[in-house]
Amino acid sequence: MNVSYKKLWKLLIDRDLKKKDLEQMANVSHYTINKLTHGDNVTTDVLGRICKALDVVMDDIMEFIDE
Repeated sequence: MNVSYKKLWKLLIDRDLKKKDLEQMANVSHYTINKLTHGDNVTTDVLGRICKALDVVMDDIMEFIDE
């Protein structure tokens, strides 16, 4: 089972934010954003910080997909 972060990228577009903005808002590294971009695993701590920064829940930024 894989994870898709397409919802996160759409949310950033809708809010007129860039990945660099998210890095600063959620206090995460460029490396971590790169991992998200490629659909790699990140910790729940990172996902929690992103959710808090954007005032959303996990379902708003990610989904599990079967491939």
